[in-house]
Amino acid sequence: MKHIDITALDQLSRHYRANLINSLSGYKPANLIGTISKEGHTNLAIFSSVVHLGANPALLAMVQRPLTDYSHTYYNIKETGYYTINHVHKSFAQQAHFTSARFERTVSEFERCQLTPAYLHDFPAPFVAESKIKIGMEFLEEMHIKYNDTRLIIGKVVHIFFPEEILQAEGNLALDQCDDMCLSGLETWYTAAHFANYPYAKADQLPDFTSRD
Repeated sequence: MKHIDITALDQLSRHYRANLINSLSGYKPANLIGTISKEGHTNLAIFSSVVHLGANPALLAMVQRPLTDYSHTYYNIKETGYYTINHVHKSFAQQAHFTSARFERTVSEFERCQLTPAYLHDFPAPFVAESKIKIGMEFLEEMHIKYNDTRLIIGKVVHIFFPEEILQAEGNLALDQCDDMCLSGLETWYTAAHFANYPYAKADQLPDFTSRD
């Protein structure tokens, strides 16, 4: 078994270490974050750090890396208070990947990566028309993580759009039916596949784990 301790980890190249550590937490969701500046410049950026914070109220969060002049998503969110989260599917994964390039703020990733902005129900931030699962978000707060200068961006879900046929009886979305993609590392993409449905876990109703049938 391969073993890398903290000393060896610190000696790895920046890109290699980033890929390795990014992979440790397993597959991550691939989402495009859509924003627009006060001047009307649209922006689209791939994020793999969107996480569920709670269902009542419905909150999602994402990690913003240390700020630079190219942190357009962050600045647009802080300016307008709104953004969108859009699932990435197999049909446009390559385009989604290249939204991570460092474009100038006046350049739209929608245009350069050939994706289509969509404005739905008078929501101020652009959705991705090609995405089958779209979420409209209202910014609530940010938490600055001083240790590595990242920020946890917390938002409230105010709109959800998805094909009605992927909604399951218990409220789950059948993501595999949309060819949803996931990420590991900085540039490795995977497809999602359904494996199983298990009942709600109760301590007094555990299955027989010795059975492999």
